[in-house]
Parts: sequence; C-alpha cells; structure tokens
Amino acid sequence: MTTSVTTDVVIVGYGAAGTTAAITARELGADVIAVDRANGGGATAISGGIIYAGGGTSVQRAAGVHDTAEQMLDYLRLEVGDAVQPETLQRFVDGSPEMIDWLQAHGVPFNPGLCPYKTSFPNNRYYLYHSGSENAGAFRSQTPPVQRGHRAYGKGTSGKQIYAPLAESARRLGVDFRPQTTVTDLLADPSGRVTGVRATTMGQAPRRIQRRYARLAALSSKPGVYFPPLRAAMDRRLEKLQKRYGQTIEITARRGVIICAGGFIANTEWRRRYAPEFDGGLPLGTSGDDGSGIALAQSVGAVTDRMDNVSVWKFITPPSAFISAIIVDADGRRVIDESRYGAAVGQAMVKNHGSQGWILADAGLMSEARRQLLTQTLWFQRAQGASLIFGGAVRGATLAEVARAAGIDPEGLAATVAAHNQAIDSGTEDPVGKPADFCRRIDQAPFTLMDISVRPNVLRPTPMLTLGGVRVAEDTGAVVDADGAPIPGLYSAGRTAIGVASNSYVSGLSIADCVFAGRRAGASAAAQSR
Repeated sequence: MTTSVTTDVVIVGYGAAGTTAAITARELGADVIAVDRANGGGATAISGGIIYAGGGTSVQRAAGVHDTAEQMLDYLRLEVGDAVQPETLQRFVDGSPEMIDWLQAHGVPFNPGLCPYKTSFPNNRYYLYHSGSENAGAFRSQTPPVQRGHRAYGKGTSGKQIYAPLAESARRLGVDFRPQTTVTDLLADPSGRVTGVRATTMGQAPRRIQRRYARLAALSSKPGVYFPPLRAAMDRRLEKLQKRYGQTIEITARRGVIICAGGFIANTEWRRRYAPEFDGGLPLGTSGDDGSGIALAQSVGAVTDRMDNVSVWKFITPPSAFISAIIVDADGRRVIDESRYGAAVGQAMVKNHGSQGWILADAGLMSEARRQLLTQTLWFQRAQGASLIFGGAVRGATLAEVARAAGIDPEGLAATVAAHNQAIDSGTEDPVGKPADFCRRIDQAPFTLMDISVRPNVLRPTPMLTLGGVRVAEDTGAVVDADGAPIPGLYSAGRTAIGVASNSYVSGLSIADCVFAGRRAGASAAAQSR
C-alpha cells in the first residue's frame, strides 16, 4: 500500500544543509516535510562541529581577534580556487558574520575561547582557532593569519551541538521531520518538473521496531564510522528491518525538492571508479554518504563535477611541537610545509609521494611532544598521539640508523636535514617555505621517525570525504543539466552539490558551506509558486 501526502517543500537528508534549508523555507511561509534515511544529523552530527567563519564575527570580536572581509576573501581565494564563481565566494564571505548570528539565534552555542597554539582540533578549553593553513608560509605571505575556526561550544567533538539545536528550532517552526525514510525515486510531471519523491519509510512500523531501527542506525553512524565491520553489520540488520516493515510513501512537493543527502565516501564502487588513488583511508561520514542523493539528481538530468576530488586528512598535531618537525617520504625528501592543514598534508602524500610519509623529530622535539600529549589533547587525540609516538615509531642514534630502521633512503634523509638546518643557520627561507617561527634545528640524538603513511589503522586513521557532486546554479541552488539550465523543482546543498568546499577543504568550510547553500536553496524553493 502506498501512502500519499502533499507539502510545499520536501528536503532529502537532514544534517546541517537539510536543517538550515528547512528552517529557511519554513520562515518564509512554506510547509516543509524533511526526510532522512536514519535518525537525522548526517555527517554533521558526528563531526568536530567546526564552522569556518570570519570577517569580524561576534565570536571573533569577543575574543579580541581583528578580521576583515577582505582578509578572509584573500585567504579563501587561495583555498577555494575556481570551485565557485568569484561573486559567490564574495557573498559567502560578506555573509559570514551574519551566518554566525543566525546560527546563534537558532540555538547553536559558540565560545570566544582563543586557542594559543596551532592544532588540528582544540581541547575543551578553546573554541576559536586557526583551523586551516592560515599560518603556513604560502598563505601568511598573502594575508595575515586569523583564527576563523568556530568550534561549537561543547565537550569533545561538537557536531551534535550544531545539529541538535538546528533540528529543535526546525521542530518549533513546524517542520515535519520523518526519520527512517529512504528516498528511492524522484517524481516528475510530463514537462520534466520535479514534483516530489517516492520513499520507503519505517514510520508505520511498530514502535518497538522503530526504536530498534533507531538504535542500529545510531551505532552504524558512530562508533560505526571508526569500525567498518560494525557499520556493515548494523547496515545489514537495518536493511532486513526495512524489507520486512518498510512501506512506500509518495510526497508531493508543490514548490520544490531539496537534496541534501551528503557525498559518496561510503560508496566503495564509486570511490574506485572516480578516485582510485584514495584508498586505505577511513571513510568519514555515515552510510547515507553513498552517493544516493547524487544518483537521484542524475536520474532527472543532473550533471556532476569534481567527482575525483577527495579530501584526505593526515593531521600531525596535536602535539603542536610536531609542526617544528619535518615530514619526509621514502626517499628522505620533504613532503610539504608542515604548518599546512592536515588535508593539504594528506593530499601531498597521496598525489606526490605514493601515500607514504614519516615525521622526523629529534630528542628535544620528542620530549616536548610527550609533555604536550597530556595538556593539548582530548582523549581520542591522546590515544592517537600515543599510538604514533610509542607504536608507530622507530629510533636511532644517528640519522642513518633511524632511516634504515624505517626503510627510508639514508643519504636522502641526511641531505634533507642538512638543507633544513642550513636554512635556519643562514637565516634563509626554509626549503619548503615553512615560516621561520616554526623552524627548529634537528640535531639532538636520538632521532625518531613516526610512520604517518595512508593505510587502514584504527588508532592512526586517515579520514577521507568526497568533495564532488552535482552542479547547481550559484544564485539559487537549483540543480542544472548538461546545458547549464536549471531542472525545474530541484535544488541541492551540502556535499551532494558543488560548493565552496569542493576544491580544497579546511576544517569548518564544509559545514559553513552547508549552512550557506542550505539557506540559499531553502529560500529559493520557498519562493516558487505553488
């Protein structure tokens, strides 16, 4: 039996993009039904909870951080490249302070606690930090480094502190949220206009079954993201429940359908087809990030872009002391300016160094790093750092000895260290452009090489997410076809679509793009006539 309902706007996927689209459409007077194949939250709810924002946000001002739209734009031009048109990036930057105010108005908490050191993710004392490559040499030479990583206020990974308030605000506004509902098809009229969705829902299943489904979906999401066999087992059980208890529902959308269903990092076949280089990392997202939203859009004529672009993260901090170490490959060559953001490190390793890399540190740096392991880290960072320092390391009394122990070319490593130290001694630029205040001589035995190569490892993971998706009109968020014409009735936001974060990723840019694009799509869909 098929149930039929009608509304103004249907939203597929209910993370940061979906909730912001729902809130915006509802604020503009549209009736909204939002569906999610699991419990809602998507990758946002299990993320670190960072919003990349600047240009003088209220949080920056409270922390005493001076920033301007011009400075933020100068930095993001270097990161975003041609992922979006210049005018779109300008709108994103100009609206950044208001975006933080809007999120706060809908309950998302922020805190001006300013992190005093460079890290990939601050501990529970700090909530505003350099979340990208602002401090790195190539960027610092173009624009002053400014803290723009706005971590939502809350202990541990703070993604739930973004999703939960937005979902509650949407509920208060009257958004009809239907979890455990998997969209299988888009509906269209004879003219090609998208008019709704067909889905399989657990909404009519017995309460005990819905509760079981919710528990399994939660386990699949997290901790399942860190333990793929657990996720696979939970997903198999979810599929059985859906086959037994799921019912078909058709939801007609009088104004538009917005797809916010994430990327495709969970789709092994697509990853191997579009981005075969990126293997051995940890797929960062939920089971819903399987490309199904992209495929739905393609079924009505959407075209994709940048499907080969995967962000692969190899963080070396905390401890912050490791910024002053050097990263080398199997030939002993430097990989990158070590003050770069972890996604840039991972990208360089995969693209240019066979996915291999080692951190080289001397005795002084190792002593400092061990102390910082107790003061700069959250529990999971402490576990990962300890695994790297004590389980993924080899040591030697000389550079040649440690190189041989790690399987690295000794002569290449010796030449690299000599060039590094000579630049410091002579006051010349570091060979890979690392700022001088992060450079320290490597000369105190014993020496340590820590393996950070991209390979499956639960304690030293290499998270990955996809950045490609369907093309959209950048003024409205409407999905476009091969001719660049909008597909009537269809919109998209978040990692299903091309956006600000589709070229180069830094912490917080994806969720910020979800909010920016979600609000844009919600407003555009709500503005359509019924």
